[in-house]
Amino acid sequence: MPNYFESQRGNFTISTDPTRLDMDAICDFLARAYWAKGRPRAATERAYANSLVFGIYDGARQIGMARVVSDFSVFAYLMDVFVHEEYRGQGIGAWLLETVFHYPDLQNIRRWMLTTSDAHKLYARFGFKALEDATKWMDWIRPFPEENA
Repeated sequence: MPNYFESQRGNFTISTDPTRLDMDAICDFLARAYWAKGRPRAATERAYANSLVFGIYDGARQIGMARVVSDFSVFAYLMDVFVHEEYRGQGIGAWLLETVFHYPDLQNIRRWMLTTSDAHKLYARFGFKALEDATKWMDWIRPFPEENA
């Protein structure tokens, strides 16, 4: 059985154990999140199965998470970071990010990336800044395939 990382603070736990993930709670939140609107559940399930996911729990209830896509050497992309609305303002999000950035397998990452429309100040506390030269970066966005096609 693999060893998964866990960190405790009072009744709260951050865990990388994928068997603890509550996909119903995750998909419910992501359906309301500006960055994930329209993402099919099947796409979310595939993405999470192929990512390092840090779930946040109040007892057994999932109240947030962060997902990292990485080669565990040079590059990591931080995404789907959220804390349930009723738990915000307690420092849980900052604790989650501290936990992600101190995770042993992510210590040697050279370049971290993320996108955000509303949390620049939070991420700046951890060293993130606007791209110095965004003209070098490109993206390609395709629609999700029809799930029943």
